[in-house]
Amino acid sequence: MSTTIGVERSAADQPQPKKRRRRWLSWAIVVFLASWAVLRAGGWEQGSFLTQLMTVTPYGAGLAALTALVALLRRDRWAALVAALACAVMAAVVAPRAFGQEQPAAKGEPLRVLTVNLFGRGDAETVVDFVREHDVEVFSALELTHAEAERLDAAGLRELMPYRVLQPETGATGSGIYSRHPMAELSGLFPPIGHNMPAATVTLPGGGKVEVVAVHPNPPLGRMEEEWRSALRSFPPASASAVRVLAGDFNASLDHRAFRDLLERGYVDAAEQVGKGLTPTWPNFRPIPPIISIDHVVVDRRVAVNGVEILDVPGTDHRGVFADLRLP
Repeated sequence: MSTTIGVERSAADQPQPKKRRRRWLSWAIVVFLASWAVLRAGGWEQGSFLTQLMTVTPYGAGLAALTALVALLRRDRWAALVAALACAVMAAVVAPRAFGQEQPAAKGEPLRVLTVNLFGRGDAETVVDFVREHDVEVFSALELTHAEAERLDAAGLRELMPYRVLQPETGATGSGIYSRHPMAELSGLFPPIGHNMPAATVTLPGGGKVEVVAVHPNPPLGRMEEEWRSALRSFPPASASAVRVLAGDFNASLDHRAFRDLLERGYVDAAEQVGKGLTPTWPNFRPIPPIISIDHVVVDRRVAVNGVEILDVPGTDHRGVFADLRLP
């Protein structure tokens, strides 16, 4: 009798299969989150999957916080601690985007820039209304088709922005720059990799000049990931002799090392400068709301950013980005 009881107690002391499976699953999630945090903090992502994973790092911070809470409720303190540390690391790199930065004392001419990935069928009247309402001076249009360019002009864009450097196509590769002010195409500034990416020099009413690039590399999907990195590396660095604005669909977020490396070459992200760096721009007008921020107005760090608005345009899966700037 006593021997039987001893055996029963010994069996009861052993972890049950379900508990073991839950523990392994919990630790698998924790290790994944910890690895994610380390890769993001170090900027060590490589390959298509990890590059795309970095885009949703703001949600990774929330997932890590939830994982830490669940582990704590299950009395798995070590798992809770590791998940909490992963959350802290990701939050530390993400949270500053929600707060505005001090702007340089720029006293040059104002410049109002709009960029929209039109998806070939963005509502032309809405776009032209935004140009009027925000007194836009430069419009960077991505995925610009011949038909879309005609619809924009029919909606009134030709009268508002008579100067243009357009490279429309029948598919997603087309792009263009529209301007209220005289503009000349700028050739040889960089080798475009991916879609059409025209560049132009805009002459402002006061005589100042600004170089504008319509940005649209291919997304870092599969084998295009290395091409995407090459495209971001190809953009010209900021220059003491010129003020540059890079505006468009970068297919990149602030959680990508390649995009941060571009900023380190003398630029800032306009939305981040005014505390809107976490506002998502894609995908829009789909069953799921926008979740990632890949559309940007990137400006010379000497430029002051007075304001940024993220705009909904029916017919396209991207939100537009409007930036109110003051040049040095």
